[in-house]
Amino acid sequence: MKCAIIDDEPLSRDILRQFIEDHPDLILTAEYKNALEAISGLEKQSVDLLLLDINMPKLSGVNFYKSLREKPLVIFTTAYPEFALEGFELDAVDYLMKPIAFDRFLQAIQKVKNRLKTSSEEMPEHIMLKVDKKLYRAAFDDILYLEAFGDYAKVHLLSQVLIITSTMKRLEAELPSELFVRTHKSFIINISKVEFIEGNQVKIGSEMIPIGLRYREAVLGKLR
Repeated sequence: MKCAIIDDEPLSRDILRQFIEDHPDLILTAEYKNALEAISGLEKQSVDLLLLDINMPKLSGVNFYKSLREKPLVIFTTAYPEFALEGFELDAVDYLMKPIAFDRFLQAIQKVKNRLKTSSEEMPEHIMLKVDKKLYRAAFDDILYLEAFGDYAKVHLLSQVLIITSTMKRLEAELPSELFVRTHKSFIINISKVEFIEGNQVKIGSEMIPIGLRYREAVLGKLR
């Protein structure tokens, strides 16, 4: 599980870093001294869990989390118990009071694992696509990429290509962001099908799919 620490206190970062290193299921992929620093950093790489201090200068952890378009699971940390309610209103997994004890940290991580397990069980494994007057059930794992095609869209599957009446915007909203990412105004790709990146393109099957400039950071973050 990829984690990021966001905390303005060096001692708190040291403690959380050690806790993460001691846990076999956690990997520390990013560490930030304040929320403003984290804004640009998290645009370049995605994480599964934020360990986020609430009380930070300029931008609080709560307001930072509210500003995120894609919200990872979050455990809030603070020395002030009066902020707990505000954290839980944002659907935080847990709320850790400083100084944080290791056993309490372990409890919080178990809650995260339970939440992730529930989410994976609830996530559908397919999408229903309207092809002419028929509804076609397409498994996510069978989809290579999707391509804009005038007023239609082409869905490139492992064994065939479907032409459906839909916009890319609508398809992007219906597909799980954990599995798919928009690379270009005309393309959405299945992240797991990418073989390699070369310049401003990704290789999927026999095709090179373009990466638009405005989508590049999001694409690279998903593929890391």
